[in-house]
Amino acid sequence: MKLFLGILLCSLVLGVSSQRWLSFLKEAGQGTRDMYRAYSDMREANYKNSDKYFHARGNYDAAQRGPGGAWAAKVISDARESSQRITDLFKYGDSGHGVEDSKADQAANEWGRSGKDPNHFRPSGLPSKY
Repeated sequence: MKLFLGILLCSLVLGVSSQRWLSFLKEAGQGTRDMYRAYSDMREANYKNSDKYFHARGNYDAAQRGPGGAWAAKVISDARESSQRITDLFKYGDSGHGVEDSKADQAANEWGRSGKDPNHFRPSGLPSKY
C-alpha cells in the first residue's frame, strides 16, 4: 500500500506522463524482485561477512532497471535499516547496538545504487553461484 501511495505521489508531484508512470511502475516492480533475490541468495549462502556484498548487489541490480528500480531499492533499504534500528532498541535499549553495522549497510546500499561494482564487498571464498 505504501509503495502504491509513494508512486502515486511521485507521479503527481513530478508530473510524470502516463507512459513514464507505467515504465516507473514496471522498473519499481523489477527492482523489488532484484532486492528480494539478493536477500534470498544471502539467506541461502549463509556465508560469513557477505551481507554487505548482498546489500550492494541488490541495490546495484535494482538501480540498473532505471529510476523506478533505484527508487524501490532506496525505499526497501531504508525501511529495512529503520526496522532493524527499532527492533534493536527493544532488544538492547538505547545502547547504540548495531548503529555501526547499520551505517555500513547503508554505505553498501548507496555504493550499489550509484552503479559501482558490488564485487568490491564480495568476501573471498563466496561461491561463484552468487
